[in-house]
Amino acid sequence: MSKFTIYQVLPRLFGNYNENTKYNGSLSENGCGKFNSFTNKALREIKRLGITHIWYTGIIEHATTSDYSQYGIPADFPEIVKGNAGSPYAIKDYYDVAPDLAQDVANRMKEFEALVERTHKNDLQVIIDFVPNHVARCYHSDAKPKGVVDLGKTDNPQWHFSPLNNFYYIVNQPFNPKFELPNYVEFPARATGNDCFSVSPSLSDWYETVKLNYGINYVEGCVRQFSPTPDTWLKMRDILLFWAAKGVDGFRCDMAEMVPVEFWSWVIPQIKNAYQQIIFIAEIYQVAEYHNYIANGKFDYLYDKEGLYTTLRNVTSRNHAARDITYSWQSLGNIADRMLNFLENHDEQRIASGFFAGDGAYAEPAMIVAATLTKAPVMIYSGQETGETAMESEGFSGMDGRTSIFDYCRVKSIQEWANNGKFDGKKLSAEQKKLRDFYAKLLNITISSKAITDGLMYDLEYANLDNPKFNSHEQYAYFRKHEDELLLIILNFYDRELATEVRIPAEAFMYLQIAENQTFNCCDLLDQTPTLSQTILSSNTVFKTTIAPWKGKIFKLSIP
Repeated sequence: MSKFTIYQVLPRLFGNYNENTKYNGSLSENGCGKFNSFTNKALREIKRLGITHIWYTGIIEHATTSDYSQYGIPADFPEIVKGNAGSPYAIKDYYDVAPDLAQDVANRMKEFEALVERTHKNDLQVIIDFVPNHVARCYHSDAKPKGVVDLGKTDNPQWHFSPLNNFYYIVNQPFNPKFELPNYVEFPARATGNDCFSVSPSLSDWYETVKLNYGINYVEGCVRQFSPTPDTWLKMRDILLFWAAKGVDGFRCDMAEMVPVEFWSWVIPQIKNAYQQIIFIAEIYQVAEYHNYIANGKFDYLYDKEGLYTTLRNVTSRNHAARDITYSWQSLGNIADRMLNFLENHDEQRIASGFFAGDGAYAEPAMIVAATLTKAPVMIYSGQETGETAMESEGFSGMDGRTSIFDYCRVKSIQEWANNGKFDGKKLSAEQKKLRDFYAKLLNITISSKAITDGLMYDLEYANLDNPKFNSHEQYAYFRKHEDELLLIILNFYDRELATEVRIPAEAFMYLQIAENQTFNCCDLLDQTPTLSQTILSSNTVFKTTIAPWKGKIFKLSIP
């Protein structure tokens, strides 16, 4: 598959133009974005940013304090909902969409289907979450197709474990969390989503969710019982097929590593057999399991939070040397192109927050690496391109540098860009416009340059470790090449302008099949007003340039 770019966005936040949201406000007080907020104009502007796929986060119906009982949707217990809006990962009905997102709640699925169609018409593909490990404690599908049996409906709660059950039970004991929970009764208690097999989860547990049973008996030594096929496997396959039939192009699979790899190995080929182009992306944090979930789990791509994300964050924060990037990609071996690279998502702190870099522009060199180092896809999170700071306390989510996924709130910088639905960016500051222009230029280069989408990479860091004119703590350099297209990328992870000289070893010329002592036209693709110069590449000379603080250059080298 060709390299692609993802724009992650919470529709609940994207189209909320209320500038006077209240702390811990309700839906009626703070407002909420809708499926219809993604107009053709909005989608065109996202496409122009250099995006190929949109990950619509929080589509499937999840538990919330908002009451939709008049539409036949049972109300949830507020005590077991995190925040007023609720977590998008506490799924209440796998066969329905979040009513919050519909202009006309009664026709909410039609509005989602129209969004998928509108997205496709604007030459973008659709990714949604699949949340397979856990569901809301109040799970009940009122929208399931005829003949579908609800999760837990046929369970025997007298069995702690059985492959026939969808949940795990703590037999003959009531749910009794380590905090006050009036009015809610659960008997017998079910295991909590984060593998908490206790009747008493704490506030730090995923107490609002119930763990799903895929045939592993955790109490008796993690014994795997996959024959006959566990009932949960069958139900989850049908759910994936249901959403694939809606025209969804891919699934980002939440906490995929908490679901046995054998399930993925079984289910993904079946979905791909029916929908050949669909992609599966796994959220996974155990580096030791990376190869397993690709080779045996059949995933197309994996999150690389514990690899490149962590490295780039540490380099940007000046805790690690830029040369550590080399170890990061080398440690992945032949699966480096199967990672999903990113610097922000809904779980992580915003770059521009006081908890990370304090300014979105400081991560420009890191973003260049994430986008261009390998053939792997790259993702940005809505607001990243406008320098969102997320330095507000919205309610359930305190001031932690993250945009809340639990509250009815706003994304200030997206409001400024959206300009009440005009999507013209006129309310953005000069700095925000400049940052967004950088992302647009970088991401469009990323998807259009064959050297990046299909080419070879040659890391120049080791050849410059003893170079007195190249500081490997603050600078990083590499080639990307495909046929006659040659790019030299040089980065400055430092708050001062650096004049640098990059050595190019003879091995690079051999590996990339470049003739030595050849003259090239040279221009920086990221420069707003690129100037053409000439340079000679040779292992006997150095490539000289000057790079501004926290910037990078993508030099295109072409034969005159």
